[in-house]
Amino acid sequence: MKTLQQLLKQENIPMGVSWLVSGIDEYKGKQELYSKQSPEKLKKLREHAIIESSVSSNRMEGVQIKNARVRSVVFGHSTLRDRDEEEIRGYQKALRWIHESHQKIPLNIKTILELHRLSKGRVWDSGMFKDKQVDIIEKRPDGREFIRFHPPGPEESLEYLEQTVVIWQEGIKGKTIPPLLLLAAFNLDFLAIHPFRDGNGRVSRLLLLLQLYHLGYHVGKYISIEKIIEDNKERYYETLLISSQKWQIGGNDFWPYTNYLLYILKESYTQLDARLSGLPSGKGDKSGMIVEFIERSPGLFSVVDIKYHNPGVSLDLIRKVLKDMQKEGKVHCTGRGRNAQWEKV
Repeated sequence: MKTLQQLLKQENIPMGVSWLVSGIDEYKGKQELYSKQSPEKLKKLREHAIIESSVSSNRMEGVQIKNARVRSVVFGHSTLRDRDEEEIRGYQKALRWIHESHQKIPLNIKTILELHRLSKGRVWDSGMFKDKQVDIIEKRPDGREFIRFHPPGPEESLEYLEQTVVIWQEGIKGKTIPPLLLLAAFNLDFLAIHPFRDGNGRVSRLLLLLQLYHLGYHVGKYISIEKIIEDNKERYYETLLISSQKWQIGGNDFWPYTNYLLYILKESYTQLDARLSGLPSGKGDKSGMIVEFIERSPGLFSVVDIKYHNPGVSLDLIRKVLKDMQKEGKVHCTGRGRNAQWEKV
């Protein structure tokens, strides 16, 4: 709620954020074409996305499963052996509920509790909000622990969550802020409120999928957004830490996490486009993202700027693309070092 409240007061949106929103909306416009692709190919993509999402979202929370058991557990072909397998199958059930019934699932407190109940299986407090303070603890390499974030207590968290849902609904109806920015703000607020003892990250990703459906973005049906988040989890935790600082007083800088989440959505569409086009995804797609950023840049930019707006791209690839474009006479470097400025020719 704290982030949503700040966002609704924003008068200016960073240009890089606007580019990402515009790029995602361009892909959204192609969805009708995607739906006309080979039904068999789409079916395989859907099944693959469910498997990857169920495994990746849980793996980020320390829930593991042997590769040989994945399909049997996800698609319910075998008896479950332990709690980890139960939680993975539970996440699959939550995914299927969203995929098959999203038009009938409202975003409210009841839905949030149901997603937690499904994804947590038969854990004693599944489908229940926390009943005591739960700090987010991080363990350093030397074994020492420190409080990474101090979320609101049980009573406050429920009140904040209810307000967050209301502000989200009002923001969507108001149509003054791009819906994808409201989505990122809601996601950040949910993680900061931390309403459950355990399972907050998984529920946040399920809510993300549901809200994307509500906004008309269907990429999560065919591409595992959770897998792309896992592939970029270092940046996920980094931007989440940065953007949650001063959240309690409504003074957090939410743009780093917003940039990250928008990048994840754009990468999801990029991968979908590549798979349906029969093209290999990966390095080539990321090179294209770098070139696109450079071509749309209105002035000077640095390697750091490109990395900031494309967190899943390596510094080595950025430097290679810049070097290639420099040889072609398309860009010019005005200085030296990591923070050297570049410009289009």
